[in-house]
Amino acid sequence: MHRLLKGWVAALALLIVGSPAATAQSVQAPAVAAAAVPAATPAIDARDLEAWLDGFMPYALAKGHIPGAVVVVVRGNGPLLAKGYGFADVAKRAPVDPDATLFRPGSVSKLFTWTAVMQQVEAGKLDLDRDVNAYLDFTIPPFDGKPITLRHILTHTAGFEESVRYLIGTDPKAALPLSVLMKRALPSRVFAPGTTPAYSNYATALAGYIVERVSGEPLEAYIEKHIFSPIGMTRSSFRQPLPAGLAPLMSRGYKDGSRDPQPYEIVLPWPAGSLAASGADMGRFMMAHLNDGAGLLKPETARQMHDTNAAGVGPLNRMALGFYEQWTNGHRAIGHGGDTTQFHSYLWLFPDADVGIYISVNSGGAAGAASAVRSALFHGFADRYLPGRPPVAAVDPATARKHARMLAGTYVSSRGSFTNFLSLLGLIGQAKVVVDKDGKIALPALEALNAGTPDWVETAPFVWTDRNSGERIAAVVKDGRVVRMSTDAISPFMVYEPAPAGTNAAWLLPAAGGALALVLLAALGWPVRALVRRTFGATFALSGSALTAWRLSRLAAWLVVIAVAGWLGLVVAFSADIGSIGGPLDWLIQTLRALTPAASIGLVLTAGWHFALTLSQGRAWTMRLGALLLLASGLVCAWLTFAFNLYGFSLVY
Repeated sequence: MHRLLKGWVAALALLIVGSPAATAQSVQAPAVAAAAVPAATPAIDARDLEAWLDGFMPYALAKGHIPGAVVVVVRGNGPLLAKGYGFADVAKRAPVDPDATLFRPGSVSKLFTWTAVMQQVEAGKLDLDRDVNAYLDFTIPPFDGKPITLRHILTHTAGFEESVRYLIGTDPKAALPLSVLMKRALPSRVFAPGTTPAYSNYATALAGYIVERVSGEPLEAYIEKHIFSPIGMTRSSFRQPLPAGLAPLMSRGYKDGSRDPQPYEIVLPWPAGSLAASGADMGRFMMAHLNDGAGLLKPETARQMHDTNAAGVGPLNRMALGFYEQWTNGHRAIGHGGDTTQFHSYLWLFPDADVGIYISVNSGGAAGAASAVRSALFHGFADRYLPGRPPVAAVDPATARKHARMLAGTYVSSRGSFTNFLSLLGLIGQAKVVVDKDGKIALPALEALNAGTPDWVETAPFVWTDRNSGERIAAVVKDGRVVRMSTDAISPFMVYEPAPAGTNAAWLLPAAGGALALVLLAALGWPVRALVRRTFGATFALSGSALTAWRLSRLAAWLVVIAVAGWLGLVVAFSADIGSIGGPLDWLIQTLRALTPAASIGLVLTAGWHFALTLSQGRAWTMRLGALLLLASGLVCAWLTFAFNLYGFSLVY
């Protein structure tokens, strides 16, 4: 079960549209992203770029089993290079055309929605710091007495928990108007606004709905008229399915290069991730923002969008307004990443160098290779064209070892579900910081967020820097305890906090595994023992109420086994089609959320009764021990049920 749930966590992280670097998997990209500074920094020109990319991209795609990609590099005053690699359609051997082939940039779409928000701020129709309820036809209740503002939304600090039910699928009929979706899919709020980075697709879709309401135009039409048209994006669309004129240009999407193409994806909170665009069009969007918003925003509005810094963890990367930072080699990049189930993309702007780079691939590749390719491209580009000096350790060894021990532990992500059954993923997905005998820290769950194997050294108090990539980890310490930590790759939109003692995976996962094994053993032992007695003509030692208690405890054990099997079946179905969790599997989810508490409570009660009778009747120590272990297992199952919300009937999750 643990392995399957681990897979579900990885799939969920990938399928939540726009999990940028955080979706990386444990595959290292080709060693093109060397951290060493070149002897002479080459100019960023088309000739050198093409030679460098031609040495990197074909090998990276082949190694990662990725069929095709597009890469675009621009300056504010014009394109430098736009090139396709591999195939848009493997079966037809159709090459990627950077001018014509459409890719799905996933959550890079958010930059368009947020640009629309800023246009309406310019027009005086929106105020970034006003309660968003002023712009809505329904009410979002305050949290800790505080309302949500558009500034919170644009900095991913609105405080919503993750939402999966209304996320992504392949059935166009599942799409809902924003006026319906925003009311139906409203997730719970779990953080006070402005306090905690926690990525939210729902919040971005809500911002799009607000633009739609204050502008008086359907958002798809608004973006076409006020963003695409002014800068010449003629091969781009948020519409799902694609308009007939663009559909033939769409690249096929693949799980990896060895599999058949997948259906066109329907992103339900579509302002957060439904864009399809050519590489050349994405270049036009980058040029507009590099050129102080030319054609889209006033220069002062663009600078506000790019330069604002939200609160964060120590010196780590932070959110601007919609864009998030990625510092490398002393250069500040702003950008956004995006993922659907099939397409994986990233857009970076380096304002100080007046250059932008965009990549999109049409497959996750083997073992999530797409994320490693993106990371290697970013660091390789910066190391080649924007080099800087490596960090110098500034913390003495004794202090570094002490701080490493303080950081060690198990952590829960701020981006997740907390009030429904999907909170179980938070248990499986807890991140662990470990320390070796030399005082070196490691984050096994997050290692793939870097282009290579990290080598963390403490370069300032509670700030660790990877010698290879320059990426950092930082912690917030209060009263001698780490209360929050993150890493550059995710810090703008996600932080980690120490796992509470009662739900800490360090003890709870082994306990859950042991409990389920004992419950399964007890359930299987019932028919096996009956068969043995029948075969050898033996009689059972228990009778009367003791026999009834024993049988009921075994019946409850079987109900627990059935519930676990049902959850595993949900995992399998969900992994095959994420859209199934948004309606087709409601019957299973509702059944499991009724069965699971009944089974776990039933096991506690019947195993407790059975254990009490073994004590009062002076049964053999082996039976007393077995009864005690089954009772303990029931208590663990009941704790899991209620601590991780495996009950209830709400259809928002």
